[in-house]
Amino acid sequence: LIDVLVAASTRHLVEQLKAGADVVQIFDTWAGILPPAEFDRWCVEPARQIVTQVRQQVPDAKIIGFPRGAGGSLARYVDRVPVDAVSIATPTPLHHAIARECLERGVHVLVEKPITETIEEARELVELAARKSLVLQVGHLERFNPAIQALAGTLRTPRFVESHRLAPFRERGTDVNVVLDLMIHDIDLIQSLVRSPIVSIDAVGTSVFSSGLDIANARIRYANGCVANTTASRVSMKTERKLRMFQDDAYVSIDLQQKVLTIVRKPPEGSGAALGQVAIEERTYEQGDALRLEIESFLQSIIEGRPAAVSGEDGLQALATALRISALVQGGAVQP
Repeated sequence: LIDVLVAASTRHLVEQLKAGADVVQIFDTWAGILPPAEFDRWCVEPARQIVTQVRQQVPDAKIIGFPRGAGGSLARYVDRVPVDAVSIATPTPLHHAIARECLERGVHVLVEKPITETIEEARELVELAARKSLVLQVGHLERFNPAIQALAGTLRTPRFVESHRLAPFRERGTDVNVVLDLMIHDIDLIQSLVRSPIVSIDAVGTSVFSSGLDIANARIRYANGCVANTTASRVSMKTERKLRMFQDDAYVSIDLQQKVLTIVRKPPEGSGAALGQVAIEERTYEQGDALRLEIESFLQSIIEGRPAAVSGEDGLQALATALRISALVQGGAVQP
């Protein structure tokens, strides 16, 4: 059976590559449920054979491995299967150890947000990736929202930013507090748009159902004068993901969930328009597949040798801000 699977998979991947695919993927849906001995037999060894046989026919083939749910067994997979990249979507406490093992073995890494649990762990991964000349990308998926990507050329110098990210309570994800679970998406977005160091933060929040924070608000002041007010809740009656930004000549509103971008502009000086008159433009984008765009971007960074769209350093900065907000709310020490 294994020989049949290897032969069929190899043939399919080679056909994709010869048809023009830049990269192919070995996807193993059952890896996470296999005991160690069976994991090696049914996941590692077939994947090793597939990669070897594909590269015998297409020597420069780029191959990404996706042994779903492999967790702590991933190091054995990477040791024996010569893949170029891995995607890590495990509980946050496992991110650092697994990502470090992969980077040490020369494998490019896409890791879910938050990058790690601590700033020290994140710094270690960023430095290791740089030392090995590897791509380390962090899964801040909202960067690939088409409404966000459409902002290029529209938003210049935001003066005030407001975000709301609300969701009903679900037990999944409560291994981290709401700042690290939800607010960190907007922390990363805002930092990527404002592009200025943080001067000060005020924050409040409370727990409701979980042992950690379930609702939080932070007011962040940046060195360029911009102020951001961000709210995240996982105990709301509705789901909402909205971002609003004001700059000197325009107001920009984004419904991140519905993919709607609204731009309200003042008319140019000398246009003769009445005081208070504005031009309103609304654009709606297809829902699309942000996860696919994220993975494609990761792979293109590897193929072209360019920096990741959301770098390890970006992930580190978002984590540092999120931990700072969490510490302020909880009254603990603020990490540098």
